Amino acid sequence: MPVTEATPQQISPDSQIASPPPLKRSSSWLRGLILGSLVTILFIGAAVWLSTGVGLLHLMGILKGNGGIRINVDQPTVVKQIQRLQKLETVSYSMDKIIGGERDNAYLPKFLAGDRILLVVHGEVVAGVNLANIQPGDVSVTGRSISLHLPPAEVFSTRIDNAKSRVYSRDTGLFSSPDPNLESEVRQEAERQLQQAAVLDGILKSADQNARNTVSGMLTGLGFSKVALQ
Repeated sequence: MPVTEATPQQISPDSQIASPPPLKRSSSWLRGLILGSLVTILFIGAAVWLSTGVGLLHLMGILKGNGGIRINVDQPTVVKQIQRLQKLETVSYSMDKIIGGERDNAYLPKFLAGDRILLVVHGEVVAGVNLANIQPGDVSVTGRSISLHLPPAEVFSTRIDNAKSRVYSRDTGLFSSPDPNLESEVRQEAERQLQQAAVLDGILKSADQNARNTVSGMLTGLGFSKVALQ
């Protein structure tokens, strides 16, 4: 039989197996980069949660309990919070008044040696409760209940407003000169009468009631559900 020689077949360059497209390799590299970034973000997030999230959950656990707010305010803390209010001014009493004063001479009549002055004064009386006097024994805390003994209301200040006060009249005798101390003494008497009038009008009672409302609101804001003021 005739033997047919097999001639090697030539493979054209166009028919060679092409290498993977560069796009696929780029996609794999991009997926790796994204996956690495996600892992890094998750790691950082876990670290942040461990450093802050636990503290936040602890705080939420303190504030929340059985569906409500739970406080952890002890007696010394409450005493300090109340004492910081110092002199709690709760009432300001204003009043206009005409008050007079005079000097007489034991030997001569007023038209010869007298000195008389009339003042129109505007004064203000301020009252409240001095909470700086609160002592630890005045405060009792039991869970969410608190009992507090308030100091009595008192007048903090009485003053004459010089800008709104004036001399209404001044009469001196023919042989006398104005006494430089008379006006000061009349102003002092005006302050005394203003304070007396404010007390008679119930300024201390109003100061006590207003102080109770203020302190009760503050304690309720701290989380106490039952406040007893004595």
